[in-house]
Amino acid sequence: MKLILTSEVTGLGTPGDIVEVKNGYGRNYLLPRGFAILWTRGGEKQIASIKKARDAREIRDLGTAQEVAGRLKSLKVTLKTKAGASGRLFGSVTTGDIAEAVKAAGGPELDRRRIEIPSGIKSLGSHRINVKLHPEVSAALDIEVVAA
Repeated sequence: MKLILTSEVTGLGTPGDIVEVKNGYGRNYLLPRGFAILWTRGGEKQIASIKKARDAREIRDLGTAQEVAGRLKSLKVTLKTKAGASGRLFGSVTTGDIAEAVKAAGGPELDRRRIEIPSGIKSLGSHRINVKLHPEVSAALDIEVVAA
């Protein structure tokens, strides 16, 4: 099955890429979740607009990505959330919460899809997350989760 990706799929490609996948994977996973659209000759025209939107969101070059990584390393991010008496959170911290906290702390605006949380953050304390800024540049970010 030939598809055009509309969002980044790990191990498969980035938005605007034309990929060939097995029928079941495309029909049962990629298409229903909106990660891809069926490839058609008319769909080829949409690739330009998809790539244009991706380029607007993406950090332009390696130098800029390294500069943003340096800013993130020196940033102190504190996230306030509700927690129980034992220090366990009601729910968990999401990538959207982290992106908002970084922006509120004076950091750069991050795309929440680029933030990788190794294991769910469900307790108070200091946690380390990874932000993939560029295919060649990743930044480690320490966040402090405190009770509100």
